[in-house]
Amino acid sequence: MNKNLQKMLHELNKISDLKELALKNKPKKLVLAAAGDEHSIDAVIAAYKMGVIEPVLVGRKEEINKLTHDCKHLHKFTVYDIADDKEIVKKAVQLLVSGEADILMKGNVTTATLLKGVLNKNYGIQHKSFLSHFALFEIPNYHKLLAITDVALNILPPLEHKVHIVENAVRFIRKIGIDQPKIAALSAIEMVNEKMPSTLDAALLSIMQRRGQIKNCLIDGPLAFDNAISLESKKQKKLGGEVAGNADILLVPNVESGNILYKSLVAFADAKVAGIVLGADFPIVLTSRADSEETKLNSILLAAASVNND
Repeated sequence: MNKNLQKMLHELNKISDLKELALKNKPKKLVLAAAGDEHSIDAVIAAYKMGVIEPVLVGRKEEINKLTHDCKHLHKFTVYDIADDKEIVKKAVQLLVSGEADILMKGNVTTATLLKGVLNKNYGIQHKSFLSHFALFEIPNYHKLLAITDVALNILPPLEHKVHIVENAVRFIRKIGIDQPKIAALSAIEMVNEKMPSTLDAALLSIMQRRGQIKNCLIDGPLAFDNAISLESKKQKKLGGEVAGNADILLVPNVESGNILYKSLVAFADAKVAGIVLGADFPIVLTSRADSEETKLNSILLAAASVNND
């Protein structure tokens, strides 16, 4: 990695900085599966105009034409006219697996249908993969970008799965410039309590990291949310270590708590967010249909930034 890129990576303090990082390389080919979604297609067009991606639209051509009727660049996009959702996903995934494209994005199709296609034994990823969701936030009252995982896929992950979630997050965040991420394994309290299983998992993850079973990061836990992000809380609770009050990644104990935290930060803290699925051979832009065009564009930038720095 050259010195200029290293310097830029260390100045990655805002979601908007992802654009500069993504532009460090040639545009990446993004496949939008089931392209008949207004916010998704608008985000793809915006990313194209930035010079970040080359779009490939897979879906019902009639819907695509309706949503792009005022787009002057449509003739430069590759479009596959396919009606059936499963066939749409199959074609999209095949483009990624064959190396013809770099990023997969969910459009107007269910998450289950898309991920089943990614993991399909006949045309999808041909090796065992563990998928997890990763969300990167810019929060006005926090001093740096903050990631949260997993808020969308793994419902109640056991310890073994939490190890995979952490490893996916660490591999990814190192690609965007955080070499030794500080991970807070969250629970409701900062003390181990056998009646609260998430505290046991958090403590074990911390020990595993210290003994070298989980590499390239620092893990502390259990930590309550305020312990993880507040230096004042760290001081009041007399907590030591480098993670408390300064976390880069929050590992949530289950999908309910993660999903509530994610949506609370967006709705009440005016946070900007980008989210993708990790663990495949390519980043998957996976956002809710209710997410804004801005969030979907941010997610494309996050995916493109990670591909640029493989």
